[in-house]
Formats: sequence, structure tokens, C-alpha cells
Amino acid sequence: MNLVTVGLGIFFILYGITTYILRLYKPGFFWKLEPMKQKWGEKRGYFIHVFSYSILPVVLGIVYTILGLRG
Repeated sequence: MNLVTVGLGIFFILYGITTYILRLYKPGFFWKLEPMKQKWGEKRGYFIHVFSYSILPVVLGIVYTILGLRG
């Protein structure tokens, strides 16, 4: 078991969940969201932001945690 990798995985999972919760309750917190919407359009900019800051960190966190537990 590699504790550094497990810790990094847990950090990524918590980061992704935190950004998702903040997006629901305080959408004004994300100052990069509006420029992304202006550059790529309303729906595509929002999707890129959600994917980059919420979905991808959770997926990477799960992968890192599993790899860290396996050694």
C-alpha cells in the first residue's frame, strides 16, 4: 500500500465533491466559469468546467486510491 498515492486520491475525490457542492450553492465562487461560457458557449463552457473541476478529479481520485491500495 502506498499512502502517498492513497492520500492524493482522497484529496482529488474531496476536491471534486467540494467543487460540485460549491457549484450548487455558490455558483458565483467560480470566476473562470463565465469566461469559459463566453469562449465556448453557454452549455459547452459549463460542461467543460464541470468536467474539468468536478468529474475528472473524482475519477482520477478513485483511480489513484485503488492504485495506492494495491501497492
